[in-house]
Amino acid sequence: MKGQPPSPEPEPAAAPEVSAQSPSAVKTSPAVTATDLAAAIQSGGPGKHLKRNLLLGLLLLAAVGGSWFWWQRSQRRQHQLPPFVTVKLARGEVHLVITATGTLDPTNEVTVGSELSGITLEVNADINDRVTKGQPLAKLDTSRLTQQTESSRANVRAAQAKVEQIEATVRESIANLARQQNLRKLSNGMATTKSDLDTAVASADRAKADLLSAEAEVGTAQAQVKINENDLTKAVIKSPIDGVVLTRNLEPGQTVVVSFTAPQLFIIAESPEKMKLNVAIAEADIGRVAMGQASTFTVDAWPDRSYIAKVSRVAYGSEVKDNVVTYLAELEVSNVDLSLRPGMTATADIPVAEARDIFIAQAAALRFTPANAVAATAKKPFLLNIIPMPGRGSKRPTVADEENPVSEGHRIWVLRDGTPEAIPVTIGLSDGRHTGVTGEGLVENLNIIIRANAPAS
Repeated sequence: MKGQPPSPEPEPAAAPEVSAQSPSAVKTSPAVTATDLAAAIQSGGPGKHLKRNLLLGLLLLAAVGGSWFWWQRSQRRQHQLPPFVTVKLARGEVHLVITATGTLDPTNEVTVGSELSGITLEVNADINDRVTKGQPLAKLDTSRLTQQTESSRANVRAAQAKVEQIEATVRESIANLARQQNLRKLSNGMATTKSDLDTAVASADRAKADLLSAEAEVGTAQAQVKINENDLTKAVIKSPIDGVVLTRNLEPGQTVVVSFTAPQLFIIAESPEKMKLNVAIAEADIGRVAMGQASTFTVDAWPDRSYIAKVSRVAYGSEVKDNVVTYLAELEVSNVDLSLRPGMTATADIPVAEARDIFIAQAAALRFTPANAVAATAKKPFLLNIIPMPGRGSKRPTVADEENPVSEGHRIWVLRDGTPEAIPVTIGLSDGRHTGVTGEGLVENLNIIIRANAPAS
């Protein structure tokens, strides 16, 4: 309206003062809400869509990572292992078994050779053949030996003829001596002299001596005949026992040469249905092995089969190889089905002691101590693992050691109310994995500690 003064115009608001502080002071006010932030992002131009997507991705990634971290932590809490691993104490049996290796051999093995040299004419036995005592195995050429035998027999006849000749001479000498003696008697020593009588006596004595020499020559010739005849029989090589031929080292036409030792032509094993197993027993175990103990063994040829044997002999003499002392034990083996063969390597198990209905503990339970378990399972910082530290001369006593002062003998640790407690025990028979234990406080189903679990990371 005319005559009224115009309303005053509003004064422009004063611009906010910007302090000259560091750039970090220029930040979004905490009062800015998520709605304002979303509106600010949407109000941007097309170039700001990339920033918006990147910011949303980072927020999503942070949310997923946090969820995974809390889930993993909750899983570790749920599956956290107990501090110790325990087993229930129970009754059982312990068997002490000595294990030894050796080779299978025949009960009696004979090497057949030849006392004569010559050319082989026949070979009548081969490997794996069953032979009987006296059966011909081979024959040598005897033509030369036969000729020598005939010559010896001729020498015998010549010596016998010489004996007969000398016997006639003896009779003649004796008759001549008798005539000389009779004539001297009839003539009162006038017809013959004393010298003639002595000559007749000497002639008779010489004839008798020649007869003895001739008879000795006959004996020598007859002995040579027997030698040659014996060699003729040895030219036929025969089996000395009943058995099986293991080795044959002779072929027809081969020359057999005898030197200081007889050549090995055949090797025969007696009674393959019965064999022996020679095993080496360690020095520490020989005191427990005795005759008559039953055992079992296996061979590589039949890994799924177990054979039965019995200790038949334990040697007193030792054998030293590579500074290791062992003793030889012989086991009887039945081989009726002939599945075992000489030379096979066998591993024998000889039970030497057993204990039944006793408390048994694992070897780990006897080795366990809380102090060592804590030291073994405790985690060290990375630097301590890579930097060598000086060793300690002594171990500090633990609370468990002070509460259970068992410093001598053996003990096992039981878990009672979450705390290890030592029980003194006396150990018995052990097979290396389980040991018989006795002592006060041992009852069935007792929780025996065998090791400590490593702490969860």
